Amino acid sequence: MTLLSLSRVGKRFATGTQALEGLSFQIAAGEFVSLLGPSGCGKSTALRLAAGLLEPDAGEIAYPGGKPETAFVFQEPTLMPWADTLANARLPLDLKRIPRAEANDRARRALARAGLDGFERAYPRELSGGMKMRVSLARALCSFVEPARPKLLLLDEPFAALDEITRHALGDDLLRLWREDGLTVLFVTHSAAESSYLSQRVLVMTPRPGRVAADIPLAAGRDTRLSPSTIQAQRVISEALSIAGASA
Repeated sequence: MTLLSLSRVGKRFATGTQALEGLSFQIAAGEFVSLLGPSGCGKSTALRLAAGLLEPDAGEIAYPGGKPETAFVFQEPTLMPWADTLANARLPLDLKRIPRAEANDRARRALARAGLDGFERAYPRELSGGMKMRVSLARALCSFVEPARPKLLLLDEPFAALDEITRHALGDDLLRLWREDGLTVLFVTHSAAESSYLSQRVLVMTPRPGRVAADIPLAAGRDTRLSPSTIQAQRVISEALSIAGASA
C-alpha cells in the first residue's frame, strides 16, 4: 500500500530560488527510503513538504492510505534547554493533552528504547551530541499515539554532525526501531555509505532544482556495513549520484 505520493511537485521560495521541480516518487507503508543528493538539491525541502510544514507551488502530495501520524527529526536536536530529558521527550504528548502520568510513562519507555534509561532527569547541557539525538528519537516515538494509523518518520540528516562510532550506533538503533514498530521512514542524507546500509530504496536527486534522477531498490543481505552486498550497493548509489550531477 502506498503511504506517501509526490507527483510533479515544485517549490519556489520568496527569494526566487526554485528548490524543486517535477519531483515525483512514492513510498509504500513500512518502507525505509533514503533521499540522497548534493547539498542544496532540495532534500530538506522535500522532507518538509512531506511533513506538511511547507506547501507546494505545483503538483500534488497525497496519502492514499489516509494521513499518517508523522514525526520529524531535525539535523539539530532542537531540545528545550530549560527542560530535562523526560520533559523534552514528553513534549508531543503534552501538546496532545495526554494525562501527565501516562505521558511520563510513555516518555520513560521511549527513552529506554532509545538507549537513555537512567537519564530522565538530565538536562541538554549535560548530554553529548549523540545522547541529544537519542532524545530527539525518543520524542519522535512519543509522537505516535494512535495505533490504528500508519506512522511516518521523517529524518533530516540527523547523524551528520556526529562522529562515526556514534553515527553507526544510532543508525543501528534506528533500524531496530523501524523493524520493531513497523514505521515508514524517509531519511535524508548526503552519504552513499549511510544510505547503502540503512535503506531498502535510495532516491537519488539532481542538483537544484531537485527531482528524482534514479530510484534504486537495494537487495537483501546487507547485514553489516562491510558486507559485499552493502559495498556493491554503495558503488551503485555513488555512480548514480555522479551521473545525476553530470546530467544536471
